[in-house]
Amino acid sequence: MLKFAVILAKSDEKWIFCKHKARNTYEIPGGHREPGEEIDDTAKRELYEETGALRFSLVPVCIYSVTAEDNFDGAETFGKLYYAEVQAFETELHSEIEKILFTAEPITNWTYPQIQPALFREARRRGFC
Repeated sequence: MLKFAVILAKSDEKWIFCKHKARNTYEIPGGHREPGEEIDDTAKRELYEETGALRFSLVPVCIYSVTAEDNFDGAETFGKLYYAEVQAFETELHSEIEKILFTAEPITNWTYPQIQPALFREARRRGFC
């Protein structure tokens, strides 16, 4: 079962990264799937919650897996990676995200440096970036 949706998002040719209120690092928008939620709906919800995206296109990139000792008791978990082009945003964020950053190149201070740069590379390899 897919547990996560992660969305590589762009607007006006710039990448969108999120800064959580409790962290000093940046991440790709995304999050956990809610019980009974379709994974595509998770992606739409997370993109809206974390960036304020109102109007966007969303394309699946691939399914990925992660195995981390400090997560899910070291069990392999699966997620779905998406690519989005955002055309319109709300004026305010209404979640745990403090701010969003628009940048021409990927950031270097990742919240999840073992996972998210690899997802970015895979999307680029598949022609999405």
